[in-house]
Amino acid sequence: MDEQTPRTLNHFALLSFTDTYWSMNEHAKAGFHEHWLAGLSALATNFDIYQNTGGNAELLTWCAVNADEECATSDYFEKWATITTPYRHLMRPLDSLWGYTRPSQYSEAGLSAQVIDPLATTRANYLVIHPFARTNEWYALSQDDRQAMMEEHMRVGEKYAEIKKLVLYSTGIQDHEFVVVCETDDLPRFSELVMELRGTRARKYTLKEAPVYTAVYHPAAQTLALWK
Repeated sequence: MDEQTPRTLNHFALLSFTDTYWSMNEHAKAGFHEHWLAGLSALATNFDIYQNTGGNAELLTWCAVNADEECATSDYFEKWATITTPYRHLMRPLDSLWGYTRPSQYSEAGLSAQVIDPLATTRANYLVIHPFARTNEWYALSQDDRQAMMEEHMRVGEKYAEIKKLVLYSTGIQDHEFVVVCETDDLPRFSELVMELRGTRARKYTLKEAPVYTAVYHPAAQTLALWK
């Protein structure tokens, strides 16, 4: 992602259906799905709805908006409240992770093919996201030392070229510093990448990397139809 790439705000929400939702008939559920999708279309430049694999929530939503304007974030979350509040009796929010895209101080331009485009119209089969933070000791290191360790980290990533990644920046505005987003069509292969990355020198400077959410992609209407 280069300097010319527009800044985007990316918001991930974990949502669970309530008992009221489950008491509705199939026709009523379909009507709610239609209206909620219309609201998301008006809210975000691009959005996707995933089937969450964890037991605490059925849905994971990913909304992305252009965020070059100072008011973009406040406008987005105001609209998010507007479209979700009427349905709080049907869906309960469980978690929210968000951050901004920007060029990395460590990565090279040649890695751009492995960077996820938040505004893309196609997605891989699986999405894995988690909050991330470094220790204080990491920031006490020199820039050269951090650069060397990150170059080792990136060399490992290059071996798994089919796995795409996006780092969102949220330092100082959430409990974590980054949101790490990965797309893959092969979860066992993704696990191999994670295991290899845990052997790099930068690993010992990891403070936080949980909870991890893994979700399955379907077109939005198809995802919602799983719970009709």
